[in-house]
Amino acid sequence: METAASREPNTMEVLPQHKFDCRSLDAYLHQHLPGFGTEPEAKLTVAQYRSGQSNPTFHLQKGFQAYVLRKKPPGLLLPKAHKIDREFKVQKALFSVGFPVPKPLLYCSDPSVIGTEFYLMEHVQGRIFRDLTIPGVSPAERSAIYVAMIQTLAQLHSLNIQSLQLEGYGRGVGYCKRQVSTWTKQYQAAAHQDIPAMNQLSDWLMKNLPDNDNEENLIHGDFRLDNIVFHPKESRVIAVLDWELSTIGHPLLDLAHLSMFYFWPRTVSLGNQSHHLQENIGIPSMEELISIYCHCRGINPNLPNWNFFLALSYFKMAGIAQGIYNRYLLGNNASENSFQYANVVQPLAEIGLRLSKRSFSTALPQTDTTCQLFVQTRTGQDVLTRVKQFMKQHILPVEKKVIEFYVQNENSVDKWKKPLVIDKLKEMAKAEGLWNLFLPAVSGLTQVDYALIAEETGKCFFAPDIFNCQAPDTGNMEVLHLYGSEKQKQQWLEPLLQGSITSCFCMTEPDVASSDAANIECSIQRDGDSYIINGRKWWSSGAGNPKCKIAIVMGRINSNSETRHKQHSMILVPINTPGVEIIRPLTVFGYLDNFHGGHFEIHFNQVRVPATNLILGEGRGFEIAQGRLGPGRIHHCMRTIGLAERALQIMCERANQRVAFKKKLYSHEVVAHWIAESRIAIEEIRLLTLKAAHSIDTLGSAGAKKEIAMIKVAAPRAVCKIIDRAIQVCGAAGISQDYPLANMYALTRTLRIADGPDEVHLSAVAKMELRDQAQNLRAKI
Repeated sequence: METAASREPNTMEVLPQHKFDCRSLDAYLHQHLPGFGTEPEAKLTVAQYRSGQSNPTFHLQKGFQAYVLRKKPPGLLLPKAHKIDREFKVQKALFSVGFPVPKPLLYCSDPSVIGTEFYLMEHVQGRIFRDLTIPGVSPAERSAIYVAMIQTLAQLHSLNIQSLQLEGYGRGVGYCKRQVSTWTKQYQAAAHQDIPAMNQLSDWLMKNLPDNDNEENLIHGDFRLDNIVFHPKESRVIAVLDWELSTIGHPLLDLAHLSMFYFWPRTVSLGNQSHHLQENIGIPSMEELISIYCHCRGINPNLPNWNFFLALSYFKMAGIAQGIYNRYLLGNNASENSFQYANVVQPLAEIGLRLSKRSFSTALPQTDTTCQLFVQTRTGQDVLTRVKQFMKQHILPVEKKVIEFYVQNENSVDKWKKPLVIDKLKEMAKAEGLWNLFLPAVSGLTQVDYALIAEETGKCFFAPDIFNCQAPDTGNMEVLHLYGSEKQKQQWLEPLLQGSITSCFCMTEPDVASSDAANIECSIQRDGDSYIINGRKWWSSGAGNPKCKIAIVMGRINSNSETRHKQHSMILVPINTPGVEIIRPLTVFGYLDNFHGGHFEIHFNQVRVPATNLILGEGRGFEIAQGRLGPGRIHHCMRTIGLAERALQIMCERANQRVAFKKKLYSHEVVAHWIAESRIAIEEIRLLTLKAAHSIDTLGSAGAKKEIAMIKVAAPRAVCKIIDRAIQVCGAAGISQDYPLANMYALTRTLRIADGPDEVHLSAVAKMELRDQAQNLRAKI
């Protein structure tokens, strides 16, 4: 046999008891698998996966083609176990409806080929997390991975058995009773010693069967993290593996099997099963996972008989452990540590007994229904509470003084400076850990977490700066974090994260239609070990801030590229570089926006910077821009929702104070309708924004393009209307400096142009919708 243990992670040389005739398999696949062996000179190599505890699994490589083979183990087997044909059947059905499984290719019932029946499927390239704590990723990504996993389980349990053509795949009604009986028999057939706890647990389970033992759903039977393949870069499930125990039965046993590791005993250490989930930042609680699962399925999160399903899961796991040890004794188990399973049966049974006596409340405490729909992490809930308290105690009380400072200094040489109270508040926020909340890798927050926090900070125009969460620095820090070199991060990202400097972003140009960003003409030309930048930019936000030290400039670097979107790059340009000329600030409806450093026209005249200042590489500008604009647009939209809440509050207060035509303003039907319509609009755009944030968490910015584009249009439009209504209710005062409404309107109206005008996003949404509809139509056909 030709082996290849080093080509695929988590593989090894094929164990002696599992070796088979590789030449016979090669010949069989040449004859029966279309497209196999397109490289005649390539040899078929085989490696065995270390994780195979039941049906031995192998990685096949034939030139550039990769496959996975599953077969029965050799030797004497327990009855009704290792049904390879069932695995192939269910994967084929699931693949046909688009559920994430590897594409099944071929089933062979002829044992003469390799000694047992087997099936072949496509190899899915992605990430498999063997450790439940998922080390090496940010808390936000860790949370997103768990959310994607539980959503996939809910998707599985929502499938229609008839549509899958899997009638008769399992007996269905009475599943829980059969499970207790089956695993009791399996355990007794494999037992090597008497364990009283197993017998007691079996008796309790049989006497406490749930009344609703009649649900008929397709269930996996061993749904857990290390049986799932995630996208190489995104928190998205691309394949669910190991369908040996799948059947038609009660879905809550799958959910309980996934949840059992919240109670895993410290004394039992078997790879990924040895960890305590709730000791790790970013991992949702069991109640949070159940809430997401039940929402996706549309069922009540108060799960009846939850203790039964947890106890049955431990009984089943103990039975599996006993079977693994029995196969070790028979010499036909693939795992190197299978001998350890002899010592875990009793502890697992004892945990099951303890859980059987516990009562559970699986529903989350009743809080904001929005947060239940798109679940915050526990860290996110805590930070949001602390931000609200900080806003109430420290920021909102000084808002009028800060406004007065800028009114008094509007025409002075100090107009770009900030009052001393701002620096004091920043120091306080940093000391309390309320700093850089926008960046998941630093804060440990998901985009859903931060979206709700951004809404809160949006209620005051300078609040984002207090938490170092202001634009354009947030987007620039995201760029450097995601795409910057180590040197670039050290020189510029670290001081930005510390708040010791600020930055600006130079993309829009006065001489071209920047709604089509491929029009950008500012040139970036290589000259030895430097680049030379020439061009005119405007709306470079933040350039007037005295602390602004660095600009990220987007320009054309490769006019000869056939692809328009690979002609541009982004490069770091220190503001004090010779040739950088800050021309003038631009006003927004007459406002300078001097607090945020203004929006400037900047000219670059023969500006020379080191070649090492280029970000990511030549022609990668649009790639970086897409990564930058995803989360950043969510931040803008949630902040505008905060503005809308503030505007509605002002509208209601004014409507309750003023009398016109002998009755309060709110008694006039038109004003009452404005108030109601404003509340409806806020709830609508908040949900759409949270959906976009959730999509970024689970699918990445690229996978959330449609949701991002929709909210980019919807939020500024809706909030502009709400602020306009508030101005109308306040009358002449609404457009004066006595209220913040005029400034709020100016900022919000700008967002309908910033980061791409509405019309560009509407065209993008239409294109994606037409594509999705066409795909749905093809799927139905």
